[in-house]
Amino acid sequence: MAEMLTPLTDANRAGDTRYNLLADNLAEAIRRGTLPAGSRLPSVRRSAQTYSVSINTVVAAYRRLEDRGLIEARPQSGFYVRTALPALEVQHLPHGPAAEPADDVLDLIDTVFAAQINPAYTNLSLACPQANDFYPGAKLGRIMSSLLRRQPHLIGQYALPPGNLPLRQQIARRSLALGMMLEASDITLTHGCMEALQLALRVTTQPGDSVGLETPTYFYLLPLLASLGLKAVEIPTDPQTGLSLDAFELMLNEKRLNAVIAMPTAQNPMGFTMPLAAKKRLARLMNDHRVPLIEDGLYAEIQFSDALSPAVKSFDKYGWVLFCTSFTKTLAPDFRIGWIAGGRFADKLRKLKAVSSMTESSLLSQTLAVFLESGGYDHHLRSLRRRYEAQVDEARALIAQYFPQGTRSTRPMGGFVFWVDFPEGVDTVALFKQLIEEKICMTPGTLYSPSGRYSNGLRLSCCYPFDVRYTAALARLGQRACEMSGLPPGLAQTTDDARADETRTS
Repeated sequence: MAEMLTPLTDANRAGDTRYNLLADNLAEAIRRGTLPAGSRLPSVRRSAQTYSVSINTVVAAYRRLEDRGLIEARPQSGFYVRTALPALEVQHLPHGPAAEPADDVLDLIDTVFAAQINPAYTNLSLACPQANDFYPGAKLGRIMSSLLRRQPHLIGQYALPPGNLPLRQQIARRSLALGMMLEASDITLTHGCMEALQLALRVTTQPGDSVGLETPTYFYLLPLLASLGLKAVEIPTDPQTGLSLDAFELMLNEKRLNAVIAMPTAQNPMGFTMPLAAKKRLARLMNDHRVPLIEDGLYAEIQFSDALSPAVKSFDKYGWVLFCTSFTKTLAPDFRIGWIAGGRFADKLRKLKAVSSMTESSLLSQTLAVFLESGGYDHHLRSLRRRYEAQVDEARALIAQYFPQGTRSTRPMGGFVFWVDFPEGVDTVALFKQLIEEKICMTPGTLYSPSGRYSNGLRLSCCYPFDVRYTAALARLGQRACEMSGLPPGLAQTTDDARADETRTS
């Protein structure tokens, strides 16, 4: 087994402890199927000899894998790879007319959001980290204090569009990691990613236009489109590989779409990342048909692989891809600083930003610029990626333990959200109403479709401390779902069945 693992002395992970490296390498072998479900891991002593580490290092690595729900200890037998949750299947959508968001969907979004921001509720789905240790707040505070002492004029000036130059220069430098060749002049700072998406829609569409969306999609896009008088068109989406490009190309040939919003990397809510060939084809389709793609890259820097999958924007030849993102999920939510690279629409975006919200804070922008230049962001991201990957694994292990037989889920490739489908008999809107009485908040699947599909689905978020409160709420959700379905908890299928499903949906 030694040859399938990367060396524990990997220079790119020099800051990691050896047991973390060993655990991460074994976890990758499990995901790839090199260590299949049900297989026995080498004994602690043998692994210590194989990898030239101490027995304590191997024990710590195995315990970490246990915590993530990837392996289990069997008394007097050793450690075994746990049976995986069954994967989601592709859901085929009819090619109907553009869908209007149902009123009850929009009303439910308001109800869910009100519960999500209430501190009395235990959140299982709010996609915003809820503890200070997810952010480098102290470091940012020290940088800000230093800037105020040395440059007090920062709080007395506007950073007019396109925004603070040092920050835009740092963003352009960082964009290379996602394959994009940007200059500071290509970038406009925005008030978070939502403003970036709104500005992108306003410069690329007119009221009455049809906008293609992945399905399921980020639910706040639905009221955003409705507010701009735009129609949502659901594009069939594979839970592992993203947009069905054959169906998408047919829609483009039929001229049914005026623009598209997609999240090709670490998608919200399913967590998939489109394969490289699919990203290249998607960029080619947008350029050939001259239809704008608004690429939401909010989680693109929280990919679990060491080598980041490039943005679709990196394959954009003629400027038809607009890349939107922000630092709100990774660095400083309250700063509300996002950005957009608008391609052929860059000048229009800059002018529209000036007449909409005018400017972003000079002090906050400069604080981020200094932090990015120092290299502190890269260190922070490495830690964040490991934490989210481990917590996603832990959450999926809890689902396998507490949710009803027949439950399926996605396995995200980045970010901290993923999708769960319950078996027949479970209505997640009804489940939401039951749990809200117990001050537990989850997000029903119907919110993620303008036509109210996915009544047995939900999105789960893993950006909270995995304390007793969170795990108890997740267990209670599973218990309620078992009662509703009449099914016992636990995995529904054998290892071979689950593996066959994985193959069919690949």
